[in-house]
Amino acid sequence: MSRLVVISNRVAVPKARGAAGAQGGLAGALNSALKKHKGVWFGWSGNESKKPSGTINMQRSEGVTTATIDLTPQEVDDYYNGYANSTLWPLFHYRLDLTRYERETAKGYERVNERFAESVTPLIEEDDLVWVHDYHLLPLGERLRSRGLKNRIGFFLHTPWPPTRLFVSLPSHERLVKTMLEYDVVGFQTQEWLESFLHYCQKELGAQVNEDTGEIVYGGRKCIARAYPIGIDWDHFQAQGQTEDARTAEKRLLASTRNRIAMIGVDRLDYSKGLPERIDGIGRFFDQHPERVRDLVFIQIAPPSREDVDSYQRIREELEQKTGQINGARSDVDLVPIRYVNRGYSHAELFGFFRASKIGMVTPLRDGMNLVAKEYLAAQDPEDPGVLILSRFAGAAAQLPDALLVNPHSPDDLAHAIDTALDMPKAERIRRYNASVATVQNDNVEAWTEQFTADLAGGAI
Repeated sequence: MSRLVVISNRVAVPKARGAAGAQGGLAGALNSALKKHKGVWFGWSGNESKKPSGTINMQRSEGVTTATIDLTPQEVDDYYNGYANSTLWPLFHYRLDLTRYERETAKGYERVNERFAESVTPLIEEDDLVWVHDYHLLPLGERLRSRGLKNRIGFFLHTPWPPTRLFVSLPSHERLVKTMLEYDVVGFQTQEWLESFLHYCQKELGAQVNEDTGEIVYGGRKCIARAYPIGIDWDHFQAQGQTEDARTAEKRLLASTRNRIAMIGVDRLDYSKGLPERIDGIGRFFDQHPERVRDLVFIQIAPPSREDVDSYQRIREELEQKTGQINGARSDVDLVPIRYVNRGYSHAELFGFFRASKIGMVTPLRDGMNLVAKEYLAAQDPEDPGVLILSRFAGAAAQLPDALLVNPHSPDDLAHAIDTALDMPKAERIRRYNASVATVQNDNVEAWTEQFTADLAGGAI
């Protein structure tokens, strides 16, 4: 059996023996696959060093080896805060207005990808399967090939892929896609992102593209591109729901609502998540139905993310301002309509919060998948489930058409969906839940991992 080598920006390093097995989500699934294949997980440690170093920090736990390197402050600024999160991230989420095109950060991105290749190559054995993750490492496959690696190398993009007319705004866009075609398998979250990629390869590169099989032939090489919609770790999440932490969180939220219906949103503090637009929609709902301010309480959990990037600081300020304006206009001595919480919670606590909330709001402006939508459904009581309000621009919308699909840019659309969810009969809530939850349970993260690695190992023909 071939080993699996996973390469990503960051690595889930177990803190103690056995800790890796307790993780859920993508980290848990990758650890499970790595255990099965006795594999290696390589990436950035998250730490900084004054000077570039060839030192690799190696740890081994339950058959899985983690290998990490430190980056210099300049590398973090150029590669991570710069090109990855100030150029590629906004561009891939259709935000040209926030996309920064700077040569120095692009060069820094290439240098770090080269460092990754230089550091990980000695760890890769002849028959290993190599699986590279996400927009931080788009050119890594080509860098590995340049060092003589003949291994099967796959890549998965966790974000959207933009339409060709947007992507061509990126300087050196052709070079970036050409490096991606050095992978054997390239995976996307949805058919939409896949079709955008195939369109670019055909129209801009002149590659031979078979849209039925996803086969791309360019420069004498063949690459397969396919959609692999990611899911949640169903079993792990359900187990979290049986814990005392989950039960306590559910009781805590229910007790605090004072018989009002709880509506919840859980998102990283990121402009792609549509948080200010969501607050505008809630404000519009209260404007249209002022009498319902005592029927509904909205809880927005928004842990900070990428606080060194200016656009993220601005989104936090805007969200706090909009929340404050609505609360100032609608609050009473015993009532606050919106609770804005700028911190994170454990999976168990989130399960409890989701279970206690009769409406889940997942309204990103653009998202590769969005697993919060699936976690909300997984946490519901099958006998009395809540209602999921979901952006039609989230990847999850393609798999969950029985959610209340909305345009997150439209305050009226959001307000109407809230009104519909509040008054939805129990029978319809159960019907929508049953139509959605089987997909969440079956198309889980373990199935996703197994499908991709099987295609990578088997040639994906």
